Amino acid sequence: MENKSHALAAGTFVLLLTALLVSAAIWLTRDDRALHQFDLVGQVNLSGLQPQSGVRFHGVPVGKVIAMGLDPQDHRQVLVTIAVDDQVPISAATFATLGYLGVTGLAFVQLDEQAEVAPTALQGRIPLRPALMSKLSDQGERLLGQIEQATQRINQLLAPDKQQALMSAVGHVGQAAAELQQLSAQARHSLPELAQNGRDTLATLKATSLRVADSADEARASARAFRQVTERMAAPAGTLDQLDRGAQMLVGTGQVLRSDTLPRIDQAVAQITRTTQQLGELSQTLTDQPQAVLLGKPAARPGPGEPGFVASQP
Repeated sequence: MENKSHALAAGTFVLLLTALLVSAAIWLTRDDRALHQFDLVGQVNLSGLQPQSGVRFHGVPVGKVIAMGLDPQDHRQVLVTIAVDDQVPISAATFATLGYLGVTGLAFVQLDEQAEVAPTALQGRIPLRPALMSKLSDQGERLLGQIEQATQRINQLLAPDKQQALMSAVGHVGQAAAELQQLSAQARHSLPELAQNGRDTLATLKATSLRVADSADEARASARAFRQVTERMAAPAGTLDQLDRGAQMLVGTGQVLRSDTLPRIDQAVAQITRTTQQLGELSQTLTDQPQAVLLGKPAARPGPGEPGFVASQP
């Protein structure tokens, strides 16, 4: 009976000690922080991530993973629910990636902020982006395909027929190099003559430019003189003004001639005409009857119907 009582007491003590240790562990590891839940969504591979995995903000532990699964709105994306401390500044600039602990393969959620996005209040879910290792693993197959293609092209280039063509091309390159060397030697011999010709050409160009500059100066001087003459002609009391006054004087003189002088000239011409007619009649009278100078002008013969009219005999 004593052995049974000792065994029962020992078992009870062990159970109590175990319960005490579990309670102490729970009490020591309890998380009494105020946590806030957020949803992460993105098309990434969650290998190595498990519930209760850590969440870090700029490398500082701030929470843990609560749940993970497929996004019910889009099954091509994964949905991860995390709980983080309320003091963590989660905003619209926050994004998440997966980080890995050394070579263990265990993953955790890394929260960072985009510098080009304003840290405004978060509206909706936090984007979950692929990590660098995920990008490398996703692109590894494509890189291997490209390496295989490059290897095949190198093998084709090193084929026997291609090697012969390559050696022929190398020979042609050597021949071209020899011809180029000969041309360079000829150029070295003819370089002084070419330099002298270049200097002569430059001197000719310089003299031509000086002549052109002199011609330009003369043209500018002629333009200034023409401008001065034009300004003088157009100035008040200038040539154009004097020509205008002369034209006005000519117009006034013509009007005076037309209104006064020409009528008087017409009267004088009429008087001269009458005088000429009278002189003609006098000359005709003196020619027919010279005695009229002494006796005067004879009386005119009576005409028909007048007293003393005598008809002439045939």
